[in-house]
Amino acid sequence: MLKLGLLFVAIVVILSLLAPLIAPYDSTKAAGPPLSPPSMRHFFGTDNLGRDVFSRVLYGGQVIIGISILATLLSASVGFTLGMFSGYIGGRVDRALNVVMDSMYAFPSLILAIAIASVLGPSPLNAAVAIGVVYIPTYFRMGRNETMVVKSSPFIEAAVSLGVPRWRIVFRHILPNLIPSLVVVATINIADAALTESALAFFGYTVTPPTPDWGLDLSSARSYIINGSWWLLAPGFFIVITALGFSMMGEGLGERLGKKEI
Repeated sequence: MLKLGLLFVAIVVILSLLAPLIAPYDSTKAAGPPLSPPSMRHFFGTDNLGRDVFSRVLYGGQVIIGISILATLLSASVGFTLGMFSGYIGGRVDRALNVVMDSMYAFPSLILAIAIASVLGPSPLNAAVAIGVVYIPTYFRMGRNETMVVKSSPFIEAAVSLGVPRWRIVFRHILPNLIPSLVVVATINIADAALTESALAFFGYTVTPPTPDWGLDLSSARSYIINGSWWLLAPGFFIVITALGFSMMGEGLGERLGKKEI
């Protein structure tokens, strides 16, 4: 599972990074007749404006992967840090943070992301912030629960008895023991973030035309797909491959790290 996930992710990442070198046409300009089926000139055909779908898929990968990784880094850094301190300190601080995180869980993630993105306005950075905020509670709960388990260990009690500051205990002694779990959850979370980004783009909350984005291209092409232009589903195929690849990577890493711990 890990190897297959790595293969899917590698294909998408490499194609996206090499887009300026391998894209045959300008992704924002017409390159042929509108709604042309796949051919040797246009591997994935053209859209309703005559733009090369293959070129737009390549450049669209840069947007979705960049936003997904940035959102994951944001949510992991904030949520995990708050979770560790909440789990270690406990008391009123822990109860207050739990109330805030539980209230965020009360909203469906996509609805909350759309609400935040609509307030911030359509841009890749704002979309990353909106998605990152949505997944902060996920990392908070994981960091809190893992910290509460680790802090009862003898080496933590020894550090407390020696008068080591709390922040040093959290970052120097607790965090290294939580990194394997963080890596697994973050990898899987990139898949969720990619799906959320696609949904936001579908509703127009990430980039503005003519910037290529898989979700935005699917939104623009939905009426033409129904009428028989099946090749316009190519961005959706790459969304599935990306999400599946990161999910399988996370599951594979979880199995591999679990076996090592045993």
